[in-house]
Amino acid sequence: MEWTSPRSRQRYDDLLAAADRSVAAFDFDGTLSPIVDDPTRARIHPDAPELLLELGESFRAIAVVTGRPARQAIALADLDDLGARLTERGRELRVLGQYGNERWSSTERRIVSPRPPKGLASFERELPEILRNARAEDAWVEEKGLAVAIHTRRMAHPNEAMERLAPLVADAAAEHGLTLEPGRNVLEVRAAGMDKGDAVRRLVAELDAGGFLFCGDDLGDLEAFRAVAELRDQGLAGLLVASGSTEETALHELADVVVDGPEGVLDLLRTLTGDLRDRDRHPA
Repeated sequence: MEWTSPRSRQRYDDLLAAADRSVAAFDFDGTLSPIVDDPTRARIHPDAPELLLELGESFRAIAVVTGRPARQAIALADLDDLGARLTERGRELRVLGQYGNERWSSTERRIVSPRPPKGLASFERELPEILRNARAEDAWVEEKGLAVAIHTRRMAHPNEAMERLAPLVADAAAEHGLTLEPGRNVLEVRAAGMDKGDAVRRLVAELDAGGFLFCGDDLGDLEAFRAVAELRDQGLAGLLVASGSTEETALHELADVVVDGPEGVLDLLRTLTGDLRDRDRHPA
């Protein structure tokens, strides 16, 4: 666990003090779940549910903010069960899927989702030709309903394939009024007008949060980091945690803490929950 500046420790202490008014939010892949070649085989780290439950004893709400469809994230992480356990304790779990376009809560227990964006069907019809032109026919295409993701991780030379694909996919997405979201060996094309920063602002407003912890690992989390930093300038107690990797370091400059992948995220949560217990045993 690496603190990035002297101010980071103060921000950690500020979050501790505001925990009962705060939201703890996490990306899924690379943060709560190790990155795997086949995204359908991703699973939440086995220690994460109990730690999130314990964190929920002190925080106002726990949230998972992911590019995955909400239903898929709920199934892969068994979030339905975690949400029920948090609700029994008077807390709440929120899942914001597809960068905030889909919403689920442990109190309402239904997914609210918009219609697929205009232009997505046309983009998907053009995609086979795009893949051929980029010599990336072996890329795995994941249809998400509101988006389509093109994965090169399983290819023989994933980075080179990504370099060939990215400009072609970007041009096609722009032509159809869609947003391109790059990630670790993945290009996701989705509706414009919503990102994880918007999701963070919505959570803060709806839950009247006085503090916010966000943990993420990839380019799709940049807007969430920026949103927390902006809200922190307005008085919010905010802590930003980068789940580090050698593949993607873009978040490190904004982060208060850099940890070593999902294991590091869980180590930080163990420290945080331990400090919260000490605070409750020895109030100032």
